Amino acid sequence: MFETAEVGHKIDKETYAAELPVLRAALLDAQYELLQTGKFPVVLVIAGVDGAGKGETVNALTEWMDPRHIEVHGFGPPSDEEAARPPMWRFWRSLPPSGKTGIFFGSWYTAPILQRVLSDQTESQFDQSLEAINRFERMLADEGALVLKFWFHLSKKAQKKRFEKLEADPATRWRVTKQEWKNFKHYNEFKEVSARALRETNMAHAPWIVVEGEEERYRSLTVGKTLLAALRARLDAAKLPAATPTAPAPMPAIDNRNILDCVDLASTIDKASYETQLEELQGRLALLTRRPGFRKRSLVLAFEGWDAAGKGGAIRRVTGALDARAYDIIAVAAPSDEERRQPYLWRFWRRLPGHGRVTVFDRTWYGRVLVERVEGYCAQSDWLRAYSEINDFEEQLVKAGAILCKFYLHISPEEQLRRFEERQALNFKRFKITEEDWRNRDKWPQYVQAVCDMVDRTSTEIAPWTLVAAESKYLARLQVLQTICDRLEQALD
Repeated sequence: MFETAEVGHKIDKETYAAELPVLRAALLDAQYELLQTGKFPVVLVIAGVDGAGKGETVNALTEWMDPRHIEVHGFGPPSDEEAARPPMWRFWRSLPPSGKTGIFFGSWYTAPILQRVLSDQTESQFDQSLEAINRFERMLADEGALVLKFWFHLSKKAQKKRFEKLEADPATRWRVTKQEWKNFKHYNEFKEVSARALRETNMAHAPWIVVEGEEERYRSLTVGKTLLAALRARLDAAKLPAATPTAPAPMPAIDNRNILDCVDLASTIDKASYETQLEELQGRLALLTRRPGFRKRSLVLAFEGWDAAGKGGAIRRVTGALDARAYDIIAVAAPSDEERRQPYLWRFWRRLPGHGRVTVFDRTWYGRVLVERVEGYCAQSDWLRAYSEINDFEEQLVKAGAILCKFYLHISPEEQLRRFEERQALNFKRFKITEEDWRNRDKWPQYVQAVCDMVDRTSTEIAPWTLVAAESKYLARLQVLQTICDRLEQALD
């Protein structure tokens, strides 16, 4: 793929001086139009051979455009905070919001390429990394981001010449490190591995643009013109009238059975037995989260369920066994304006716990395939692709050491009605019931189908769903605690 770079191509000073002011003005116009419309974010990946002018080009872009609306992120080795979370966490939380540009100088490509060349990563592991990258970039594009990836190329001879020139000048000697000379010894291996990475991840929605990095004026104008053309095309396309969406046909049920019918709602337990088992399970949970092995793990608890099913009560019994300094409860409501300008998983990624900590999500990322699906807050294509995106997200969590427990609290419509009426009758509970809760009852069959689809498509071996019979609040709380303790013991033994 590197053969596409125009080796030896140069631009004389006169041509550069004539073209640059026009390019800068057009880039600024496009940047401000993007900012005003807020239609989409721009994600620029800057990668390539050491010494090929990546940093100089990033500096040129921030000089030519308004730097207040460009976020530049340079990534080196992961910090302790980053190492305690999934590898993609630090990139996720750095994504630019709609209307702005994010430049990733060092990106999600760096680690796979380095590991393949300099360590014992196998070819199949490298392929898996590239597949994960493709899914991530597909998600960015589906969420509306303009993704452009620039690979700066130098021949081996040109790279050596560049290093020697930088080292000869005391003012630039610091820019050539021992690691870069070490990488130079593996130039051919890096070229082969990088070429494969580019071939496997060069997609229409996230294309690679190979830039010859030997001549500064050429590479800068090439990147600037490419960015302008892509920005202009996307902005102009956004001005066209949108097609009138057609309402999707309802997804027919195969039969009259569903997985929620299998939940036994008739069982009960007396209060004395409940209190005895509750104390035992809370003590067990307290000890498990204090084990030395938990310091290298984290616990993520995801709660979904019907309105008034008792999620809050179950969560309080869990946190009652935990050190208050070691957990966070995230009550998920409608996304804020800031969150709407990001991919829908962004607000959950940024709240993930580090090692030794517990995060409880009261409502979760499954809102996309539940309430957003049923209420029509997103397109059918959005919630259909969300299943695979959620499975990817949870796989990364588990691979990074998280113990993930997902609960759906199920009750009958009759029991929900009884609890609604009880809440309305008691002054200290009236805040728990809203008009939206009553409206949601009218769509009970649609929510049942959405829940069944959710469990069917996202209950995996590493992140299974636990369906909790919540008609009895006592039994529901015990089942939640029992499940958490069992999963922790299995993971920590």
